[in-house]
Amino acid sequence: MIARPWNFSAGPSVLPEAVLTQAAQEMLDWHGSGMSVMEMSHRGSAFTQICDEAEADLRELLGIGDDYAVLFMQGGATAENAIVPLNLISRSGQPRADYVITGSWSSKSFKEAKKYGDVCIAASSESVWQDIGRQWNAFTWVPPVSDWQVRSDASYLHFCSNETIGGVEFTQWPSPVELDSPNVPLVVDASSHFLSRPIDFSHVGMLYAGAQKNAGPAGVTVVIVRRDLIGHALPICPSAFDYANVARERSRFNTPPTYAIYVAGLVFKWLLSLGGLESIEAKNKQKAEALYDFLDQSSFYQTPVHPAFRSRMNVPFFLPDPELDTTFLKGAMAAGLHQLKGHKTVGGMRASIYNAMTLQGVLALTDYLKSFEREHG
Repeated sequence: MIARPWNFSAGPSVLPEAVLTQAAQEMLDWHGSGMSVMEMSHRGSAFTQICDEAEADLRELLGIGDDYAVLFMQGGATAENAIVPLNLISRSGQPRADYVITGSWSSKSFKEAKKYGDVCIAASSESVWQDIGRQWNAFTWVPPVSDWQVRSDASYLHFCSNETIGGVEFTQWPSPVELDSPNVPLVVDASSHFLSRPIDFSHVGMLYAGAQKNAGPAGVTVVIVRRDLIGHALPICPSAFDYANVARERSRFNTPPTYAIYVAGLVFKWLLSLGGLESIEAKNKQKAEALYDFLDQSSFYQTPVHPAFRSRMNVPFFLPDPELDTTFLKGAMAAGLHQLKGHKTVGGMRASIYNAMTLQGVLALTDYLKSFEREHG
């Protein structure tokens, strides 16, 4: 076994070693086909089996039926910021949609959607976060649902359920009835906590997620959309991004990211072998509690996110003096703890502890945090 560093990257991120090992073993010859998956026709029987199995396994993990289409698309969640309104914004007649802003990614989604219609902010948690020597606009909580202003004739309500940069997560997704908007479906960007816990789809019209956090490698984006919402694309929507076309062709309207779908399928099987999303959620709780418990008892490190909205997947924290950041990162690398630097827009540190990160890796991080605090605190 090759000794590997602990990879805390926010994405592309760590993959399960069992998945990497199987992909390596099958690189030159997938199941006796004599070909690598990368060499297969996307319409041939071998890849059809791979793609169909991936879809079936994902449906089993999420517990969703045929009333939802499962699509494997390209362009990442960033492309979906445009593809969503291109497909859904005219669903109710007028091109109109509402957005909840809780961080950098939902802000980007909102700005992109404004190109395609009447798009309003239903709620926002932007505020100023300040510590010694640093101040910036930040998001550290989620506005109460009672404060959301959702228009009854909006085609959809969009929010990001886990903000990768700011580390803000919420899982109690409101029903349209709670929002006094029974005909407005929820559209959720769940990219950075997708498959980290069970998801209640009872009030979800659509969910999308870039795979490169918990579901596989970069290159494939999972889109799960209620079938009754499909078929309302704007005339300017490219045919390859029209959900109706992609759904009809079972994600093979054009050449899909075949190898990324294959590896994602291996990840789905790995999750099923562990016992599904309930099992991985228990592991993720344990990891997050170990890290947050240490940070909370420390007077050296700062964690700005309100405890009720802390992400289990992305944990931002700050040192008391930005001048220590370089020293901290250099020491972390020497200790085999990689990619802890925070996003460039906020600075500080960020540990992304996705499904494939083990408790052992998190404890290695807390050990380093303790030693660094002893030396510099």
